[in-house]
Amino acid sequence: MKQELRVAAYAVCVRDGEVLLARWVAKDGTRRWTLPGGGMNHGEEPLATVVREVEEETGYASEPVALLGVDSVVRDWLPRVGAPGSWQGLRLLYEARITGGALRPETGGSTDLAAWHPLDTVPGLPRVHLVDIGLDLWRARPPLGHSRHSDPRRN
Repeated sequence: MKQELRVAAYAVCVRDGEVLLARWVAKDGTRRWTLPGGGMNHGEEPLATVVREVEEETGYASEPVALLGVDSVVRDWLPRVGAPGSWQGLRLLYEARITGGALRPETGGSTDLAAWHPLDTVPGLPRVHLVDIGLDLWRARPPLGHSRHSDPRRN
């Protein structure tokens, strides 16, 4: 069985009681909110990845200020080839602050909209599980960087 490991970095940007989210578009057209971030390029530093991804998906310049934690997700299929196998995603979650730029949607990428959402409205949003993990890490700051919401078989 073929195995694949991908590493990604995501930002938890909270200011004035709101969190910055990007709307991810699945291959079937389903749209769900996620944290801005994504896959690391070969040879790229994780901090550079999260800064690049925030800018690509939201238009904002950002500065990571803390490593919140690491999350792992496992799938029994390979997304790139659509075949059986084992795929694991290792997701690094950083707290980041916005330092410049202007909010705008990504064009030609995996997201189609970026927006600030009041923290108390997040539970009602259609979202990927990573949003809950990121906000839990941001709130709880667990010493080992592991969220109580982590489940390797969820997205």
